[in-house]
Amino acid sequence: MNNKIGIRYEDKYIMERRVAIPPAIAKKLIGNGLEIYVESSPKRVFTDEEFRQAGAKVTDDLSDCPVIFGVKEMPDDFFEEGKTYIFFSHVIKGQPYNMPMLRKMMEQKCNLIDYEKIADDSGRRLIFFGRFAGLAGMINSLWSLGQRLRAKGFETFFTNIAQSHTYDSLASAEKAIKAVGDMIRSKGLPAEIAPFTIGFTGYGNVSKGAQHIADLLPTVEITPEDLQELKKSGKYSNKVVYKVVFKEEDLSEPIDPNQKFNLSDYYNHPEKYKNQFEKYPEHLTILMNCMYWDDRYPRIFTKEFLKKIYNNGKMKLQVIGDVTCDPDGSVEFLHKGTVIEDPVFVYDPMKDEPAMGFEGNGILVMAVDILPSELPRESSESFGAALVNFVPAIAQADYSQDFKSLKLPAEIKRAMILHNGELTPAYKYIEEYLN
Repeated sequence: MNNKIGIRYEDKYIMERRVAIPPAIAKKLIGNGLEIYVESSPKRVFTDEEFRQAGAKVTDDLSDCPVIFGVKEMPDDFFEEGKTYIFFSHVIKGQPYNMPMLRKMMEQKCNLIDYEKIADDSGRRLIFFGRFAGLAGMINSLWSLGQRLRAKGFETFFTNIAQSHTYDSLASAEKAIKAVGDMIRSKGLPAEIAPFTIGFTGYGNVSKGAQHIADLLPTVEITPEDLQELKKSGKYSNKVVYKVVFKEEDLSEPIDPNQKFNLSDYYNHPEKYKNQFEKYPEHLTILMNCMYWDDRYPRIFTKEFLKKIYNNGKMKLQVIGDVTCDPDGSVEFLHKGTVIEDPVFVYDPMKDEPAMGFEGNGILVMAVDILPSELPRESSESFGAALVNFVPAIAQADYSQDFKSLKLPAEIKRAMILHNGELTPAYKYIEEYLN
């Protein structure tokens, strides 16, 4: 029975500083009989010494560890025959950029467990960074707004907010945003940007994280219908931030005008629905895109639509915080996520091209695709606390057994994409993307 696990050094991104198992969780697991080897890292938010103090062995070589935990994708030459790897693999939608990695794991007869698919019997995800993506995404979007307006020659309180990763803790970021909220409450925002409105697509963990940050400002929640009439009514205050949460029925409507929206039908037959979100962007200041999306569903923001409202001069919308970060996805003009050190671009709908930074014609998009790493300590601690009870079973399982006989918690077994290099039954559909 194996009791040895490895924790990998993250190298996909320069600013990736998270870890799946932080020192406090490692200490608990070591106390329960596991041996933990941690690949040395000069940039990880937890130092090598913190892991040593927890009782882990810091090393430059994980070759003796049959089970390895990471966060992001691993390079093709890292995989060793017959080993078990646990990380966010980003293969479940058949993502073409990760199919070579998956093929390599299959060739090496590896086992792959994906955090994204660890869920309870109801399908509710159990281990995630989503809330921290929302937290960092909202901080970054408020910062981006201040910088974008400044680039247009317009000073606001939002220039007092910094990018998430520059704060030494989430508490420090919250303190700065509360201070901006106090200024809005006492002095008000310039009339030119009132009513100030923030829209959130989705209502899950990502959206809740983003809303938590927004609610440090003096927010008032309104409905999508109220949003459409707010400016016209004149009944608004420049000392308030208006917040609206968009649900599925606000985003899409049945193609058949004689049909009513039905949530179950929408999930099972998205091809029967079309986008109806286009009535809202002209009323928003910031759009936080926090929902799940795949290519079966209508896009909420197309290039054609943005060009249309840009031509009409209806460009109240200043910033899109695309936390979902799906390339060519629900926001069509996001072709690739950005990195922490170069986090925003301005998309020009007339030229159909992005320009990195805060200047240019069009709309600013913040789309960092490792947002939780901007709050690395808190996000890692939360993630590890959710993962800890599953680690011994993952480490000690006998993977030489056939998949049906393999003894793992149901939540973990459902998240197993590869078993000894073979796609497990629930993930056989990925074969069509491997050709």
